[in-house]
Amino acid sequence: MQREEFVQQLWLDYVHQHPELGGLRLWPRELSPEYLALLTLNHGPWAMEALLPPLVRFGYRPVQRYAMADRGLLATLLAAPDDGAWLVLAELQLGTLSRGPRESLQQLVSKASPADCRGQNLLCRGRPWPMPTWTTYQTLAAAHPLAGWLAAMGPRLHHPGFDCSRIGQDIAHLDGALTESGMAGNADRHHGILPISPLLDYRFFPSLPRRLVFADGDEHRLTFGGLALVQKQVSANQERAVELLLPHHTRCELT
Repeated sequence: MQREEFVQQLWLDYVHQHPELGGLRLWPRELSPEYLALLTLNHGPWAMEALLPPLVRFGYRPVQRYAMADRGLLATLLAAPDDGAWLVLAELQLGTLSRGPRESLQQLVSKASPADCRGQNLLCRGRPWPMPTWTTYQTLAAAHPLAGWLAAMGPRLHHPGFDCSRIGQDIAHLDGALTESGMAGNADRHHGILPISPLLDYRFFPSLPRRLVFADGDEHRLTFGGLALVQKQVSANQERAVELLLPHHTRCELT
């Protein structure tokens, strides 16, 4: 697998899950996102340290590590070898969950078939383990929203982030256009996966609720993922917007 195929599979999986977002025509279809936020967990082949080597072989370069203890997350920022989307690989630390939810999630993950635990495209396949029951999902989501997300969705692309300067329109204008399209934006910097640096203007747009069938047959309409808009507040510097995405105080040593 090459990097282009990997990104294409990520995007096809995302559009399949969120057709209303894939169908947006507010900017050129060929425009690359500024970043792709990927969510995984520190368990087995989906752990960050297991996923980084194939990403490096695709040409991505780890440039910074972040630790967000209040969210139970570690994240690695990976630069693309060209002008394409960078990756923000966020890993939920199971040890931050209390014993009951942690064991429930580990038990669910352990049911993944061996065939779904191998290969370079583990972030493109969707949920590799069985769908949880509604009760299990509620328990995990109450313990940590991202634990519930991972249980129901599996490790994959959570959302793309688009840089308004690349689109060529101001964030306020795009916010209004997305609102008119039925997408309700949220400026809360803790609404998506990650805390966002004050150096960026930021909007997160949750996807529309979709029907999910849980293991016990219950059907519920839930919102999973979305898309983000970012815009640098200071345009004189040369960094890409994604390099300013996460707060400076969350940086830790990259080993």
